[in-house]
Amino acid sequence: MLIDTIKTTLHQFIITEKSLNYQRFFKTAEGEYAYGDKFLGVSVPNIRKVVKQYFRDVDFKTIKYLLYSSWHEERLLALLLLTKQYQSKQTTLKKKEQIFNFYIQHSKQINNWDLVDVTSPHIIGNFLLDKDRDILYKFANSKNLWEKRISIVSTFEFIKYNQFDDTLKISKILLLDKHDLIHKAVGWGLRNVGNKDIDKEILFLNKYHNIMPRTMLRYAIEKFDKPLREKYLIKRSNK
Repeated sequence: MLIDTIKTTLHQFIITEKSLNYQRFFKTAEGEYAYGDKFLGVSVPNIRKVVKQYFRDVDFKTIKYLLYSSWHEERLLALLLLTKQYQSKQTTLKKKEQIFNFYIQHSKQINNWDLVDVTSPHIIGNFLLDKDRDILYKFANSKNLWEKRISIVSTFEFIKYNQFDDTLKISKILLLDKHDLIHKAVGWGLRNVGNKDIDKEILFLNKYHNIMPRTMLRYAIEKFDKPLREKYLIKRSNK
């Protein structure tokens, strides 16, 4: 079976010593955001080698099997296969819609920040460039950490095309979220807006810098020149 061949190919890259490092890095201990996640010990470059070899051959059934694996690298492989298919020049608009719908349908399996970040802009963001974006607002208001991260990270694709409104609106929704991974993602999104249109970012920061979490603010102003960056930090410290 193809699934067995793919798994055998993936598992040949296992370096057992790496698995413990990955478990620490991705916060899998009890009480941490990825509690219970398991790692084989396969690097991302090697996972991408497997993607390149098999993306033309896999169907949704095979991808779903991998996506529901307890092994982190198998879930990442599933999502990168899906992304590679979506981005292929041979992929039709109908197929892209099917990939988008599959991603949304199985979003609960996209359950760590790396799984979100390397896939959601390329599938969700790209597909929604010229479409209704209600699903992003549904995810932004979700209780699920990863759906909230998908909602903001997906908008990074819009920013490439000078579409900033959804990033700013979703940033406002997530402004007071309590999780550090959301603080970082929102700050990252605001920084990306500023890279394209610093006035848009400054307008947002002038309204909300004094209430946003410090991590979010620091990410948002990271690329500012030193005087402007210190201005926001000083204003925040004086509140």
